[in-house]
Amino acid sequence: MRHLLDTRTLVREDAIRILDVAEDMQGTQEREVKKLPTLRGRTVVNLFFEDSTRTRISFEAAAKRLSADVINFSAKGSSVSKGESLQDTAQTLQAMGADAVVIRHGASGAPRTLATSGWISAGVVNAGDGTHEHPTQALLDAFTMRKRRYGAGSRGKDLAGYRVAIVGDILHSRVARSNVWLLATLGAEVTLVAPPTLLPQDVSQWPVSVRYDLDDAIAEQPDALMMLRIQAERMNAAYFPSEREYSRRWGLDPERFARLTGDTIVMHPGPMNRGLEISAAAADSPRATVLEQVRAGVSVRMAVLYLLLAGERRSEETK
Repeated sequence: MRHLLDTRTLVREDAIRILDVAEDMQGTQEREVKKLPTLRGRTVVNLFFEDSTRTRISFEAAAKRLSADVINFSAKGSSVSKGESLQDTAQTLQAMGADAVVIRHGASGAPRTLATSGWISAGVVNAGDGTHEHPTQALLDAFTMRKRRYGAGSRGKDLAGYRVAIVGDILHSRVARSNVWLLATLGAEVTLVAPPTLLPQDVSQWPVSVRYDLDDAIAEQPDALMMLRIQAERMNAAYFPSEREYSRRWGLDPERFARLTGDTIVMHPGPMNRGLEISAAAADSPRATVLEQVRAGVSVRMAVLYLLLAGERRSEETK
């Protein structure tokens, strides 16, 4: 694997390979000594043009547990805030000897630009770009679903026939987009649930069905209900009348949560707006996989960095 820029172009075999390697990585994290020497001497740069404490810390933990050297580069207060271009920043990282760059950027397509520009030879991992994609989040979500479905026998399995309802702000959500493409590739059936104002203008080419009523989606008893965060920082227009109205119509309140039956799990990419898109009763229940997703995030990102950098090292050593 040279880069990980999206899930739309990720083929089934590669997706399952990442999930299977993540299984191995998770196994190492249950040992007393969690650190592996695999990427000793490699340098991973976390290049974050947007704030995201959870994702940055998860990537940092993943790299350090593989014994890589980590450089955290925040755009705020750096030369970027003084007008330095992405090209100049990339060339600076190249001069520092970066082997992998984990980039989060407010502009959709920035990671692909970095990967294909020729400015840098490092592998590039997209940690979220604009309203485009967030591939490692989708991979950790799929890892969590697969674990809940198959338990210890999940290796090599896909999610064929698994029914997932993604609820909330689809319009601004890179998590939703990455999940749609990855889950479809793995054979899952995806339903988007949102008010019309929070859906993209045209999803006719997406492998999904659409509902406008959360109660209808719950009545279909999906295997997983993924509640998305209402992104107040991206709400530059009146997408719904009020937070109270949104919570009443599309929030997973205690009454709706009580109607979930069977093995339906409740997912959330975090951070959660408790009382808005999800109630405390749902967030803190055994059905909720929020903390499992966080744990899976480190294992999945370890797998991605391993596949990006360890394979390259092996090929170099055989020359």
